[in-house]
Amino acid sequence: MSEAAEVRAGDDTAPVLARVEVPAAAAMRDLGRRLAALLRAGDLVVLTGPLGAGKTTLVQGIGQGLGVRGPVTSPTFVIARVHPATGAGPALVHADAYRLGSRAEIDDLDLDTDLDTSVTVVEWGEGLVEGLAPSYLEIKIDMTPAPPAPGADDEPRSVRLTGRGPRWAAVAASARRALTGGPAAV
Repeated sequence: MSEAAEVRAGDDTAPVLARVEVPAAAAMRDLGRRLAALLRAGDLVVLTGPLGAGKTTLVQGIGQGLGVRGPVTSPTFVIARVHPATGAGPALVHADAYRLGSRAEIDDLDLDTDLDTSVTVVEWGEGLVEGLAPSYLEIKIDMTPAPPAPGADDEPRSVRLTGRGPRWAAVAASARRALTGGPAAV
């Protein structure tokens, strides 16, 4: 069993770093910018949610927070995009596994090639990419059943961020503060 598989197998008590209610797309981008302050080269983020939940919008905020080049758009049809850093921070690898059906197809993307030097975010990656790293951040976005506020253009979302593995266990308290509005110190 690989080290990453061992981490997942014994990781039933992974800390839920935060549960955040997101009322609109602007707030989802803001959450992405706050999350970017926690991320570093080598981090893997597995992003899950229904179509239209705001996965790419969250990644846009991460890209803004990391200061990467180029507009962050959905990689559904190209499968993966690399956004180089404009400064000293890590690049962003943004992948979409929606059209992929197996781990073999994930392996063909060679996402692990850039993993050490980039932040890698994979939409629809649940069950496919967790083995790429010994630690990963799992983000699940759900559509909130409550109706939007009067005059709102967006439906509210509920975002749950769970840290898996030693990297996230070590920074859980600090990450929780940063994601719910406090200072980040990771």
